[in-house]
Amino acid sequence: MAESGAEGELPQRRLVVKEQKNGELTDCAPSVDERKQREREERESLVLWKKPLLTLHYSSLELLITLKEWTRRLWQQRQTVFGLLILLILLFIAYLFEGTHQKYVRYMEKKTLWCAYWVGLGILSSVGLGTGLHTFLLYLGPHIASVTLAAYECGTVDFPEPPYPDQIICPQQEAPPPGSDAEHVGAGAAGVEAGSAALQGTVSLWTIISKVRLEACMWGAGTAIGELPPYFMARAARLSGADPDDEDYQQFEEILDQTQSTQDFATQAKVAVQRLIQRIGFFGILACASIPNPLFDLAGITCGHFLVPFWTFFGATLIGKAVIKMHIQKLFVIVTFSRHIVEQMVSLIGAVPLLGAALQKPFREYLEAQKAKLHHHAGEGIPTEENWLSWLFEKVVVIMVCFFVCSIVNSMAQSYAKRKQQEKHSEGKTE
Repeated sequence: MAESGAEGELPQRRLVVKEQKNGELTDCAPSVDERKQREREERESLVLWKKPLLTLHYSSLELLITLKEWTRRLWQQRQTVFGLLILLILLFIAYLFEGTHQKYVRYMEKKTLWCAYWVGLGILSSVGLGTGLHTFLLYLGPHIASVTLAAYECGTVDFPEPPYPDQIICPQQEAPPPGSDAEHVGAGAAGVEAGSAALQGTVSLWTIISKVRLEACMWGAGTAIGELPPYFMARAARLSGADPDDEDYQQFEEILDQTQSTQDFATQAKVAVQRLIQRIGFFGILACASIPNPLFDLAGITCGHFLVPFWTFFGATLIGKAVIKMHIQKLFVIVTFSRHIVEQMVSLIGAVPLLGAALQKPFREYLEAQKAKLHHHAGEGIPTEENWLSWLFEKVVVIMVCFFVCSIVNSMAQSYAKRKQQEKHSEGKTE
């Protein structure tokens, strides 16, 4: 951090442009600020619900430009790309040919796809693109809750694979063959139910944590990867000395310029994050990444601006988000959805005056339906009854995903509009 402090002597602010006019110095900054504010308002008005056709047109053009840039960058790294293609071809050949290696291939395929799924959801949660998709609330949290409820109901986490993780069912004890001695035992059938009930208290908290550790850590790693764009943007802007015209970066520069007396509470919190990271370094980044922190985007910008080494930033972020923070979140969800807590919550809902009984009924029906799904036997039809709670949750997921897609389209359209504005200013300067 000493090196980054020394490098902090590089220019940090944009100089105010002044011009000589009629023998007097006239500050041109207000006119520039007004122009930028006007252009920013024009870009922000470019959304699907206001200008749908123009927004779709601009987003399509921006997508083509982005694909062109990615293709150019891949061509610059063509040796690495060709090496990866050869490796993928060899893996594909091994995947097609039958042999004793197929069981290992199938296992690796399953684990790779499972990890890639959760890493992708983690990236979507933190990368932004105008807004983040809250994939913990929509996907990982419900998955952990389902595993927790099933573990307490089944008395084990050794769910049959398949269908787990696509579907969770309790492991079934094999029925005795007809005519066997076990069939004549009077308590044979009831013994299975009693044994299952007796096992319900044997599942420990650590067992459930271990069951969902892989997907939770992969999701946390994805959120760490999603924090890299602000870091690279601020680092590139600092090294080049150019103005990235990014609102978050401009806000960061304004914070650096403000005195403490003019800062509100939110700004003081951002300054505290910036100072913590700048002074402590790795452990400061680790502390910010280990707790739910909506200001962590500022941490990435701070590290990039002060030229913190990449592996210092990413290593601390990865450990904080994929290990420490994920175990805190997992523990919260598992404790919240443990058997006694859920039963107490349903009882409290029933205690609500007037509406308690009506509100309690769908929750109890939902829990009973989930238990019935856990205990169905192979070959039997899966219960398909659905109450309004599951229907409502599905619709909320669909609405949030649609909103996220719309935000991506709006962001791409606004990026193309900013590109056009910059080209217009460049042409004006050349003239």
